[in-house]
Amino acid sequence: MNHRILIVVALTLWLTHFSTPAFSETVKPGALSFGWATERIVPNRPVAIGGQYHTRISNLVNDPITVTALAIETRDADKVLDQCVWVSCDLCAIRKRTVINVRKMVSEVASDLDVSKIIISATHTHTAPALTDANETDLHPYEFLGSWAYRISADQTNVMQPLEYLDFLERQIAQAVVRAWQAKQPGDAGSALGHASIARNRRAVYFDGTTRMYGDTRDPNFSHLEGTSDDSVDLLCFWRNDQIVGMAITVYCPSQEVEGETYLSADFWSDAREQLRTRFSKDLFVLPLTGASGDQSPHVQIDKASSNSMLLKQKLQYRQEIARRLVRSVEDVIEVAKQNKKSELSFAHRVEVIPLPVWKVSDERFAESTKIFEAGKNQVNELSSPDYINWRVSRTMVNRYRLQSTEPDYGIEVHTLRLDDLAYCTNPFELYTDYGLRIKSRSPAIQTSVVQLTADCAAYLPTERAVQGGGYSGRIDDGIIGPPGGRKLVDESVRMLKSLWP
Repeated sequence: MNHRILIVVALTLWLTHFSTPAFSETVKPGALSFGWATERIVPNRPVAIGGQYHTRISNLVNDPITVTALAIETRDADKVLDQCVWVSCDLCAIRKRTVINVRKMVSEVASDLDVSKIIISATHTHTAPALTDANETDLHPYEFLGSWAYRISADQTNVMQPLEYLDFLERQIAQAVVRAWQAKQPGDAGSALGHASIARNRRAVYFDGTTRMYGDTRDPNFSHLEGTSDDSVDLLCFWRNDQIVGMAITVYCPSQEVEGETYLSADFWSDAREQLRTRFSKDLFVLPLTGASGDQSPHVQIDKASSNSMLLKQKLQYRQEIARRLVRSVEDVIEVAKQNKKSELSFAHRVEVIPLPVWKVSDERFAESTKIFEAGKNQVNELSSPDYINWRVSRTMVNRYRLQSTEPDYGIEVHTLRLDDLAYCTNPFELYTDYGLRIKSRSPAIQTSVVQLTADCAAYLPTERAVQGGGYSGRIDDGIIGPPGGRKLVDESVRMLKSLWP
């Protein structure tokens, strides 16, 4: 009999544990208020465009590049429970200096906002202004974008220099933050999970074990694509008086379908915003977020001929087709979000700086980089654009080698958020999809959105198999943190998420 009683007690405790409501006493539900704002970040003159090895100078604005800000706050009567202002930018990346400067500007006019809770992310469009000036002299060796500066010749006086553009950009972001914060009003929020086929793993593996980004899949030696893709679409919607106001959408693919052009463009997010506004509201705010997808792109790797044939028959550009798929995924699940929307929700926002071990430059790589750097330092102006970037990368490798013994870690800013059953987790990398899936799998939340390219640009974070295969994005040239740091990032991200679901 005693044995039976123990079994019943154990079962009762087990069932009680797993039927406990998702809300923890440490994350208290509060009344929601939110605000939105958007600002254009189109320069008034031509600029160098970031994202390729060769220098491109913009010749027109194909579609506007913008920043969009979403402010969230919950309160218990007059007591603030937590805050966040999330900004998404139609840019290739975000520099740490931009985050610092924006927070400083906002702190001067919004004293009731904890500026550490400002999150700034990029969509990774490759048709936006470059953010590093070739004349900057105070770049830290671990600042990855220091390698990606483009020379603008002295006779191109009509071209805006990157530092001038950065000053303009930071003022526009700060203005969007303040406007969104000041626009806060009560409303409802609800989340849902959709799916869309957008991302493609872009790393082709061959029978000899080597890997190439965008490698030829028709090659008889082609074996397989290196990894999987994540077709999740994380949706968070906001309503007032039963009218849709805005939505945050995470897609696990960078916005780089038209990446080689010489015009400014938000890429497929421009088409998506236009189609979403046509479908839901002409005044709809859209916060585009890029999920973990460092080894992905929207470019079709398999069945290229049939895909191109379909586009011709549909009379569509592929960026428009991507937008259609994204909109359909939202249409499929938005009613679920609406039926479960709340004006009170458990909202918590944590931010930490996590030290990760740097990817150490080997003696051999240091010797190779030193040779390239020394050979080019007296003829920088004569180097071709790709050779100039490679020269800057080699200079960075030399400086990293000299620093790595005294500064073995690089601190990254990580934000974790809880909105009822939905979690967000950020990182500053072009994070390989496998890491995002690991975080999702171990997260305590029902739904988890892993957002990359946030608060800094720490470049690619590849997996072990990517490093073994080599190729662009799997080399030390392309990132400051290697696979050991990736494993620690996953562990620390999960730890932070679990603190929101004790």
